[in-house]
Order: sequence, then structure tokens, then C-alpha cells
Amino acid sequence: MLFEKIKSDILAHNSYIIGAGGEAVVIDPRRDCLAYTTIAERQNMKITRIFETHKNEDYVSGSRELACPTGAEIFHGAREEFGFGTGVEEGETFRLGPFEVEVLETPGHTVESISLLMRDLSVSDDPLMVFTGDALFAGDVGRTDLAGEDQRREMSEMLYASLHDKILPLADGVIVCPAHGAGSVCGGNISDREYTTIGFEAATNPLLSMGEEEFVDYKVNERLYEPPYFTMMRKLNKDGPPLIYNLPHLRAYTAREIRSLLGRKAQVVDIRSPTSFAGGHIPGTTNIWREGLPLYMGYYLNYENPIVLVDDFNLEMGRVVRHFVRLGYDNIAGYLAGGFPAWFKQGERIERTGTWSPSDLAEHLDDPAIYILDVRDIKHREENGHIRGSHHIYVGHLEEHLEEVPEEKQIVVHCDVGFKGSLAASILQKHGFRHVINLLGGTIGWEAANYPLVKD
Repeated sequence: MLFEKIKSDILAHNSYIIGAGGEAVVIDPRRDCLAYTTIAERQNMKITRIFETHKNEDYVSGSRELACPTGAEIFHGAREEFGFGTGVEEGETFRLGPFEVEVLETPGHTVESISLLMRDLSVSDDPLMVFTGDALFAGDVGRTDLAGEDQRREMSEMLYASLHDKILPLADGVIVCPAHGAGSVCGGNISDREYTTIGFEAATNPLLSMGEEEFVDYKVNERLYEPPYFTMMRKLNKDGPPLIYNLPHLRAYTAREIRSLLGRKAQVVDIRSPTSFAGGHIPGTTNIWREGLPLYMGYYLNYENPIVLVDDFNLEMGRVVRHFVRLGYDNIAGYLAGGFPAWFKQGERIERTGTWSPSDLAEHLDDPAIYILDVRDIKHREENGHIRGSHHIYVGHLEEHLEEVPEEKQIVVHCDVGFKGSLAASILQKHGFRHVINLLGGTIGWEAANYPLVKD
């Protein structure tokens, strides 16, 4: 038997390849799909079917991309029309050597969501594992808000029924294979467990112990952020994303070309660390550190204007490109040849953001000329506490609330450590704020320096 989980780092997306008898099936593939064909070829298997458990919101589906070289047939839930593939309904089964894959309709996260139940008929008719998509995670369940507030109660009721009528009645030992792990924006509090079972979730997942009314009320009132790029993901994954065949080739731009591009609405993204960005950067650039790209590019980058990257040494750019491709940013165009040193060696103008340590902020905490801006998500602020006198705007929503930030004051931005703070500082500078400081260490450094956080 072939069974492998393929994890997409940072996005916390899980896809799976299972195989037997010379055939393989892929579930919820990502767009850069070489991993699946490599695994199948290594096992002397041919990928014949691809299943999408639901219309994904946080990444571009790789079904069409994978079907191109393999000729595999694509299947998805039949409750919604797609621009590609074949709809499947409750109870349909597919054979894979001694294995049988059965479709369970499990709506709630989306209306067409399905789960896939797998049996090894050579051993038993009992289910072995279930691929739950975004219905059930380790320690959590799927979001029900993405269809819109007017449908949130109905979707929550659907999800409760899917969980209690379709998934939880399975035997305790059935292995649960969800589409996401800890850190994904597709759940509110997914546990950091690689594997789980029906019995373990039934015993420990707090949402599964709720009655229907309590569950629905909880999901209706759950506060989760929805990045703007989700709208594009839903469209692409319903209509069928364009084929890319290979990762885009990045062009190396000179410093003078970068300066020219800035005047033509190019999106220049500095992917260096907060300290490097603070020390000097190209004016008007957005600072999203490498590991933060999948989490925050969808808030601040569009799908039309070319995207150009700025780094120090331009290492592992292929890995960086994958982040963009997985979110549908095919407008990724190139990078600054020679890295940021090429910019200042050319004598170009640089911009800086200020940096403070916790002790610096403590000395100015009661200064009326200081405006402390907390850009963490609201859950972290409420659960962990905040710096006295700070104001809150989530970093992903900062551009929508710029009028709340006083331009005449010294803006001290902070997050948990300093990375989101640097992103926020770059956004403020881009919009004309000239007195911006990033608190290095954030609330973690603040507490480590023995300064208190307060709770309302």
C-alpha cells in the first residue's frame, strides 16, 4: 500500500496520495504538483484519479495541473457546478486494487464538501481511514462563515449534521486525514497533531461534545479573519485555474529597472527580516518576510500588477516562487539582481523605519506624542493581554483603517515578535506616515523584559 501525506509548509495544507495495484489516487493536490508524479513514478504507479474534497479558499487547486501530465480524472462534490471535473454523490465507490474509496457528502464548510472513506477489502469491510477535507480537523472543525453572514447559521447546521450523522458514527479506530494542520486559516484552533482518529477526536475535541444549538451558536459567533484573496481562490477553484505547466521564470532586474518599475505600479516586496528592512529599504516597498508570504501576500498584493522581490542574497528563490504560485499569483515577475546591496551600491535613495526595544517603549509609555498600535489578531490580544494604552488594528486590515491612525504622532507598531510589526510599518510608510517605529520583540520581548501586559 502507498500512503503519503504531502504538507505545504506555512499554509498548513495537507494533500494525500494513496495507491495499490499499480494505480494511485491524489486527494486535494496543490498547484505545484511534481511531488505527486515523483512519488507515483518511484512506486511504479499511475495516477488515475484526483479528488477535491471541497472548493478550497486558501490556495489554488492543483487538480487541473496534475491531470494534464497524468490524464487522471478529476472528481468533486456534485452539489455545486464546477468548470472542470465530474461531480460525485453520496455512496459512490471507486476501486483501487484491494482498496475501496466511498464518497460521503459532508456539507457545512462549503455546500459541495465531501469526505472520502477508505476500506482495505483484502482485510476487512470496516473503514480504515477517512479524508475529511475541511469538515473535521485535529482539535477543530471547519469554518462556516465563508458563504456569507446570511448563510452562516444554515452552513453551521449542515456541518453539525455532517459531523454527527456521517463522520462521528465511524469506528473509534478510523484514522482521520484532514486537509489542514495547525496554523491554517481554515480553522480557528487546529491542534498541532500529525495524526488523529475518530475516537480521539470524539473524546477530546471540544466542539464535538456540544449539542446542536450550542455548536451552531458558537460557529455563528466565531470570529475569524478572511483574507481578501479568498475571493479569487473561490473563483479559480470553481471555474478551473489556468495551467502553468512549470514554475514561472523570474527575471533579474537591475536597480535602475526597479526604480522605473516603481513608477509604473509594480508591486515591490521586500522579503528580508524586520531588522534588515528597518536598517534600509527601497522607498515604497512592502515588507513581508519569507515565511510570512503565504499568510499576508493575499492581504496586500493584487493579481494584475507585476510583483518583484527584494532580498539580500536571493537564495532559494524557487521556494519563494512556490508560495506565490500556490495562491494564484502568476504575476510574479522577478527580483532585484544582486539583492538589496545592488540598490545602495547604485547610490539610490533608501528609506528606514525606526526600531525600539521594550525598554525604549517603557520610557515613553506615558508620552502623549506616542501612539502605540497593536497589529496582532484580536484573539491574541484578548487572550494574552496588551500593552497599556495601545490601540488595536489587525495587520491585515490596516489599509482599511488608516484614518484611525494619527499622522502627527510617533507611531510605535508592535505584534508578537516584530515581523507583522515590520509589515505594518511598511504599509504606514507607503501611505505617507513618516514617524514609524517597530517594537522589536513585540509582546513576547515586552514580557521577557518583565513589563506587564494588561487585560480589559
